[in-house]
Amino acid sequence: SDASAVPLTTISGTQGAANEHTYPVPAADAVSIDREAEIILVRFHQQALAFNLACPHENTALRWRQEDGRFQCPRHGSKYQPDGTFISGRATRNLDRFAIRRAGESLIVDLSHLYRSDQQNAEWTAAVVTL
Repeated sequence: SDASAVPLTTISGTQGAANEHTYPVPAADAVSIDREAEIILVRFHQQALAFNLACPHENTALRWRQEDGRFQCPRHGSKYQPDGTFISGRATRNLDRFAIRRAGESLIVDLSHLYRSDQQNAEWTAAVVTL
């Protein structure tokens, strides 16, 4: 599917043990933001990913630009693909990913494990659930 067709929704996860938040598996490609937990949950191209809501440049809350099919930081304009890959702007790395796993029809995001692509590339790359 085309990234520009990916809708934005607001969600609230269920707070579980430790720093874990649980969300239902999105039925279709979508970008969902849990503002309270500062998590972006993305389903895109049969993958689920969880990102820190803050831009890695100066921690400004990111926005999903549905018409462009990408994330953008409103402060300095850094742009990112739906999978968190850096496109352009002042940031120096991809979006930071939280550890994520699937349990039945739920996705569990672990806020105690946040991976930076420039420091933990293997963990960052692996922080994805194939659907």
